[in-house]
Amino acid sequence: MMKKADEILRNLNESQLKAVVDYNGPALIIAGAGSGKTRVITHRIAYMLTQNVSPSRILALTFTNKAANEMKERIAQLVSYSQSQRLWMGTFHKNFRKILKNEAEKLGFTKNFTIYDNDDSISVVKSILKDLKLNNNENYKPKDIFSYISKAKNNLVTPEKYKKNREYLERDEFFKRPNFWLIYEQYQNRLRQNNSMDFDDLLLYTNILFYEYPDILAKYQNFFDYILVDEYQDTNFAQYVVIKKLSAIHRNICVVGDDSQSVYSFRGARIENILNFKNDYPDYKLFKLEENYRSTKIIVNAANSLIEHNKDRIPKVIYTNNSEGEKVEIYSLKNEIDEANLVANKVMEIHTQKNIPYSQIAVLYRINSQSRAFEEAFRRLNIPYKIYGAMSFFQRKEIKDVLAYIRICVNKNDNEALLRIINFPTRGIGDITISKLEAISKNYNISIWEVLQNNLDEIELSSATKNRLIAFRLLIEDLTEKVYQLSASEYINYLVEVTKLLDELQKDQDKEGVERLYNVEELINSIKDFENNFLAENNQIPTITDFLELVSLLTSEDVSFKKESNVDRVALMTAHSAKGLEFDVVFIVGADNKRFPFILKNYKEDDIEEERRLFYVALTRAKKKAIITYPMEVRLNGSISYTSRSIFIDEIDDKYLKYEGESIMNNNNYSRTFISEFVEKKNISNFEKKYVPLSTALENTSYSGQIQNYSTFKVGDKVVHDHFGIGVILKVDGEGSNVKVLVNFEKNGQKLLLLKYAKLMIIK
Repeated sequence: MMKKADEILRNLNESQLKAVVDYNGPALIIAGAGSGKTRVITHRIAYMLTQNVSPSRILALTFTNKAANEMKERIAQLVSYSQSQRLWMGTFHKNFRKILKNEAEKLGFTKNFTIYDNDDSISVVKSILKDLKLNNNENYKPKDIFSYISKAKNNLVTPEKYKKNREYLERDEFFKRPNFWLIYEQYQNRLRQNNSMDFDDLLLYTNILFYEYPDILAKYQNFFDYILVDEYQDTNFAQYVVIKKLSAIHRNICVVGDDSQSVYSFRGARIENILNFKNDYPDYKLFKLEENYRSTKIIVNAANSLIEHNKDRIPKVIYTNNSEGEKVEIYSLKNEIDEANLVANKVMEIHTQKNIPYSQIAVLYRINSQSRAFEEAFRRLNIPYKIYGAMSFFQRKEIKDVLAYIRICVNKNDNEALLRIINFPTRGIGDITISKLEAISKNYNISIWEVLQNNLDEIELSSATKNRLIAFRLLIEDLTEKVYQLSASEYINYLVEVTKLLDELQKDQDKEGVERLYNVEELINSIKDFENNFLAENNQIPTITDFLELVSLLTSEDVSFKKESNVDRVALMTAHSAKGLEFDVVFIVGADNKRFPFILKNYKEDDIEEERRLFYVALTRAKKKAIITYPMEVRLNGSISYTSRSIFIDEIDDKYLKYEGESIMNNNNYSRTFISEFVEKKNISNFEKKYVPLSTALENTSYSGQIQNYSTFKVGDKVVHDHFGIGVILKVDGEGSNVKVLVNFEKNGQKLLLLKYAKLMIIK
């Protein structure tokens, strides 16, 4: 039975209440960290339903299935289960796939098109590079090329637009990849031939559909009376455009997010979307959720003092009525091993002395490779831990092999799926035979499946090989026939039986082989669980295609973190992976100027601002205690490099910090110099800034660390070093960037230092 409106509004604070009840017209809800964002979204939708708004006319867009499912559950508790299920609530990709499935023929696809994940897409790129004889060219790395393609699609740049844009082509010439446009064009052609789309296509083709067919756009504009977008600060250009189009008539558009937590520009996210909402909708209403229910006063205020250094932000003051709490602890260590050992010891101390479960402790770092030292330290002390954000279950080879069987049975044009399983389990179909099939496929511009059906007589094959190919074709035809005849659980049992997949996996009895077998058995169990849940929610038995659709739309965030019941272990993850999570105790490790901020080539001021937002996200994950650590020496590119504490530590107001161990001087002047050294002020084109993936610009060149010209250092100068402290220069030797100095430090004795790494400061 539906609750009354006054029950839904009960227990909301004043800001939350205003954001819930005023649901007509354009609205921007700024939801600070820990301010109850999900509560406001779910109560707003539930309240709308009590006001007789039809659930089927509400489009609610999220970035993860996990977020959408959680919101649906909460709405079901507030109103009714049936109403929550009628909402168009889900990820951008899920909802736009639904639209594209309805309109697929207009774009030259069939309704059963399949969705390629990144591995599938990179495989297609590799094949194209091989055909163009570019596969051994360092300027055409498959992952980088795919990243460029993704960026182009996120900016709604089709191959046709790309090859007509002089600026793009000139950039490709400069970076020695003049054939990129051709690769992009062939990539799109192959996906179309395969009746497939990648994740970015779901956004690109929805925009193309609405642009080329105004009548279809009008249909969906009139279908959705209300549009709500979660995490609006993470939207890219393609998402921004389609949202603006869909909301153009009714203008009942509500976006929710926090500009201070915009940290995904490398995926194409544009903070401008949320910052400029007021320009797109001048009559908008602004609601600010500024009360933090998560963290202590000190953690909230420390985070505020950090983020205030960003220029591009919507003014807000996050506050909390929680307890004062402990100061943020700062630890300086000699190297990464010492840092990891300290963290492990602190974790053990917090767990045993303060009785805090391991599962309420997180270690956050900037890049995945930093986890190794902490894993080793945790193992030495027998501290249970788990790394999150690593390979997901559905990305494992054996799982993708099984799913490929299902994909080819649903979509016969899916060449990537077919090539994946044509000789798995081993059936005597070798690489030479496969290359012959591919050659005919490309020559006639048809799928490999069509070659198997109609063109085998044109290929020079032994009778034994031909019989194997025919047997494989008959197997797939049989499995295809069963797709809609059997339930999902019946189908997967039938598939593993007739393909003898489990028999193949059982042959390998080493540790990894047994794990692969267990993983496939877990997949079978997950399909059974899916069937039970689907039956309960939809009152009908699902087919295997329903499961395939669910899996193909899973995001990395959906599978990156899952708290397991009755499992007590420390979470190790990147700061990006921690977004949306919370823990009693958070360690931010590797907080040095080599890695946090993570300096890439051509970094600009707004990139430093994004790194600061990421540090802010990491700090605001902590509910009770935050500890920040950094080493003075780090190993980069196989050699030891000296560094200093992160500029972001110095930007936090000292009154919220507690320096442990050696006293560390404040070096705010150094922080400013650091930024001016790295943030080049020269102008670059919007294309270079927004289109070029930062990952491809990564060059781990050593930071020079110069605060003053090397020639200014002379014998007798009093200097300070972040780790060794105060000392006097005894000797200067060398020229230019190779200047070395011998320094006698008051507490650490004589040290010979290379100035470009040492980061010495002259003090008066």
